[in-house]
Amino acid sequence: MMAANMLQGSLVQLNALSTDIPGYESIFGITSKEMNKILSIALEKGGDFSELFFEYTISNSMMMQDDILKSSSESIIKGVGIRVLKGEQTGYGYANELTFDKLRETALAAASIADGGSRIKIADFNVRKPKHNYYDLNTIIAESELEQKIKLVSSAYQSALNYDGKIAKVTSSLGDSIQFVTIANSEGELISDLRPQARLVVRATAEDNGKRGTGSYNQGGRVGFDFFNHDVTPEEIGKNASREAIILLDAENAPAGEMPVVLSKDQSGVMIHEAVGHPLEADGNWKGQSLMADKMGQMVANPLVTIYDDATIPNYRGSLNIDDEGTETENVMLIEKGRLVGFMHDKLSAKMMNTKSNGHGRRESYVNPPIPRMNNTVLEKGDSIPEDIIKSVKKGFYAVSYQGGQVQNTGKFTFSVNLGYLIEDGKLTKALRNATLIGNSIEIMKDVDMIGNDTGFFLGNCGKDGQTVPVTCGTPTLRIKKMTVGGQL
Repeated sequence: MMAANMLQGSLVQLNALSTDIPGYESIFGITSKEMNKILSIALEKGGDFSELFFEYTISNSMMMQDDILKSSSESIIKGVGIRVLKGEQTGYGYANELTFDKLRETALAAASIADGGSRIKIADFNVRKPKHNYYDLNTIIAESELEQKIKLVSSAYQSALNYDGKIAKVTSSLGDSIQFVTIANSEGELISDLRPQARLVVRATAEDNGKRGTGSYNQGGRVGFDFFNHDVTPEEIGKNASREAIILLDAENAPAGEMPVVLSKDQSGVMIHEAVGHPLEADGNWKGQSLMADKMGQMVANPLVTIYDDATIPNYRGSLNIDDEGTETENVMLIEKGRLVGFMHDKLSAKMMNTKSNGHGRRESYVNPPIPRMNNTVLEKGDSIPEDIIKSVKKGFYAVSYQGGQVQNTGKFTFSVNLGYLIEDGKLTKALRNATLIGNSIEIMKDVDMIGNDTGFFLGNCGKDGQTVPVTCGTPTLRIKKMTVGGQL
């Protein structure tokens, strides 16, 4: 608790622009003069750009199962990552010992990608703070008493367990963190950010006469305790998980074949994230590895389709005031009315593609270099009424929730559906399980022919290049006129 309170106190200092005793100095023990010198050392061998990423994160987790609190933990990480860019090459080193000598050693290791004398003069620091705050810092969960967290987890657990007598097992877990970062670079940037994060997850398993169904539900984001009092209660989270588990008890195996597919709002955003979002991250495009690399300005989807990535949505899991390179975040248009108009950039990809970074340089921790990543990726809602979309299908498949998916650089993907429904004569009939959706990113986006006027969001963790970051993905209800469904013939 004391550590989290120290971070909160540092935020107050930063917001007041107290440059005499800045928050980063009290937390990391490094002065701006020392940072400037380390950045110079990192360029001694001829690099083009150097950067320091300081991080102090407190992470907590607890889990309830079998009517008891089975685990509770707290971890603290504190360290610095030092990056040097030379052309398209990246040199990177990190340390958790924050002494000047250790930082100097780490900077020289990162500088080893270059071979020559320094030609760049380090700019004087322009100390600034983020222009906007997209987080709830009023009731930070990481600062809360243990009893409050236990009550939150227990309420969700009991709600799920009491939903139906067929619920045999429930797991309720809460993960929360508070992260303080300071970023300084050779271009004179010096900025800090305090970032809360929390997610409550419930997983329920139902059993009946040898049949089993498992459902899950989660909510959270860069929120405080007020979110779980006013936006969505732990009781609702528990009920939603158990409701899906009970439905799956009587679900049948999905039929196989090509058919119209309707994706429901909420969890279907994960398909937009995986199938469309990843190909639009700029590193794969400047390297020529993405199927979108040569399609800028071209029609890559039905004109109904508009997709953007917006890190400025207040309190969302993927929202950021600044990215992990200190760049202000923004709402970035990716596909506008079917036309490819943008990529998600970090500093390196922007340099390689002769444009500017747009706030998508992200990293899992100070151990990792930043790479282009999604934040909150959203398919914009359309004009169709969701019920009319279902009514338009004579026989097809309705996807509700997912177990996971895979996407290749070619754009081919497979998604495993946890719960779906058969659509017959414009109505949802049988609950279905064991379905797989198979397709190609561009083909699917061109086959979208109805988009609903509703929107739902899914919270997740996104993995790429060995790094995991929190994200949100959103979509309305939408219809794909034909898609391959893997199931039973």
